[in-house]
Amino acid sequence: MKSSTHPLGTMIETDVLVIGSGASGCGAALGAREQGLDVVLLDKGKLESSGCIGGGNDHYMAILDEKGTPFDTAEDLVKFYAKPLNGWTPAMLTNGWYNHMYHMLKRLEKCGVQFSKNADGTYKRTQGFGQPGTWWVHIANGMTIKRVMARIVRDSGVHVLDRIMAMKILTDGGKACGVLGWNVVTGEYVIIRAKTVVSAQGRSSTRGYNNSTHNPYNVWMYPYNTGAGVVLGYDAGAAVTELDTYQRATMEPKGYGCPGMNGINSSGAHEISAVGERFMFKYDPMGENGVRNNQIQGTYQEQLEGNGPPFYMDMRHVDPEVVHELQYILMPGDKATFGDWADCTGTDFQHKLLEVEIGELIFGGTIAVNDQFETTIPGLFCGSIFLYCSGAMCGGFEAGRQAALKASGMEQAGKIDEDLAAKVKSDIFAPLGNDQELTYQELEEAARNVMMYYMGFRRSMAGMERALEKITFLEEQIPQLHAGTLRDLMRCHESCEVLKVCELAIKATMERKESGRCVYKIIDYPKINPDMSKPLLLIKGENGTEYHWGKAPLL
Repeated sequence: MKSSTHPLGTMIETDVLVIGSGASGCGAALGAREQGLDVVLLDKGKLESSGCIGGGNDHYMAILDEKGTPFDTAEDLVKFYAKPLNGWTPAMLTNGWYNHMYHMLKRLEKCGVQFSKNADGTYKRTQGFGQPGTWWVHIANGMTIKRVMARIVRDSGVHVLDRIMAMKILTDGGKACGVLGWNVVTGEYVIIRAKTVVSAQGRSSTRGYNNSTHNPYNVWMYPYNTGAGVVLGYDAGAAVTELDTYQRATMEPKGYGCPGMNGINSSGAHEISAVGERFMFKYDPMGENGVRNNQIQGTYQEQLEGNGPPFYMDMRHVDPEVVHELQYILMPGDKATFGDWADCTGTDFQHKLLEVEIGELIFGGTIAVNDQFETTIPGLFCGSIFLYCSGAMCGGFEAGRQAALKASGMEQAGKIDEDLAAKVKSDIFAPLGNDQELTYQELEEAARNVMMYYMGFRRSMAGMERALEKITFLEEQIPQLHAGTLRDLMRCHESCEVLKVCELAIKATMERKESGRCVYKIIDYPKINPDMSKPLLLIKGENGTEYHWGKAPLL
């Protein structure tokens, strides 16, 4: 890494730049570094706690090819996940996920992550989310996993830039060549020039919707993921995808946003309605252990029919050893405050019903890539393609590896547009000198109200048109944002990212004129349309958003 003073701030030069230091970013940094190149990893947070697994993780998904274990091969992974809708090809899944699963697991284990074992020494694994095999390895000390990953990354020689918020992906001649950003603690402006860039900022925007607490930071996933990867990729001209189908929700303990339903469902728990009925087999042949979308759709339908709320998860019949591990090891391993919350509320999985609710909707997506994880912008790669901690680490690793292979054949990075860099700096710090009084809290809360009212689990085309009008109006208020501190300034920019993801999610959903592939239903189009069994891609055009079905141009 080369650092120098620039008239606008600080200039940093490297071979491979990775944006985002969550599980995907850590994987990408390692994948690039192992090719022998200079690598810079940046995040607006701190490496040891950034990303969805910054608070912990309870399971690691892995296909291990264990003899005698059904559905435990690469072919099974491909058969389950290689669907036309998400664009994941067999090559992507095999080379980018399966080939790294076991090696990443062993690497984490060697450095201190405790994967639970059976008496015979095999990994303790359970089945979940409608998958055919027991693909979920239990983690006994999940709250420490991110700190372990951080230590691996730092020890590898990757240059880590904590507290740097990426604001714009730079291109030269249509090729990615760096990023503009700023230090959210010091206010320092940073220009980073790189031969290749990896976007690894996650797939989710968590603050575009509410759960029953109306606290946008008491949510299922990491509340500081705002969909920045989609926003920066779209702004750079890359094709973004899954904004119409990656709209997710989960069941949560009532009043406490947390992960963990995979463990609860796979433990053998029964979901019970207010009238005492176990109903999930009406919506999925695997019942509570089926596809997450089916549990959400089924619970919501029961609610519409007056059978709840409340809804409960009943674990009283489950083996006490399993329940103890779930409440006291796995759940706190995924969110460290779970034990405190359980103590305060008298939660007891073994002896009491656990009241649950449908949590907040997460809007998001990713940047479309080819089999080498390269986007429609040459030199820009994306590691946030697959799901879960395992998918993020492994997909990130492959994206970083491919980015390094391309960078190794380049003499130098592209040039920086100095005028653009100056304008972006001015735009970044504009809210600090603004005498207006619009706060990021007001802007975000207005956006959540719009999305909850028009973009919930039941929608109409007329409602979505109205939602787009209102979100567009809110985007027009962005110049009125005021920030009194650097922390407020960071939140202002996060709010802008949330708004943009909301806008793109509405547009994408309006194009997908069908129901049944996600958690929502559109009353105008209540059935699945077989002709839409393919990805929808959004690209920023000269006259607004352009839509493409199937493979993106240039892929």
